[in-house]
Amino acid sequence: MKWTDIYEIATALAEAHPDVDPSRVRFTDLHNWVLELPGFDDDPKRSGEKILEAIQMAWIQEA
Repeated sequence: MKWTDIYEIATALAEAHPDVDPSRVRFTDLHNWVLELPGFDDDPKRSGEKILEAIQMAWIQEA
């Protein structure tokens, strides 16, 4: 997975953290959780606020 795989990341986060309200996740935690996902293989520095926001919104829709 890469940072641009927004919906795949959101689905994986929903599965990995089923009891978390994605609207309350801080971007620092979100960033770290994405890096910990199995199959995620991208440069940690390539993410930014816009990407993290898109992931969070997709996760909210997933939930």
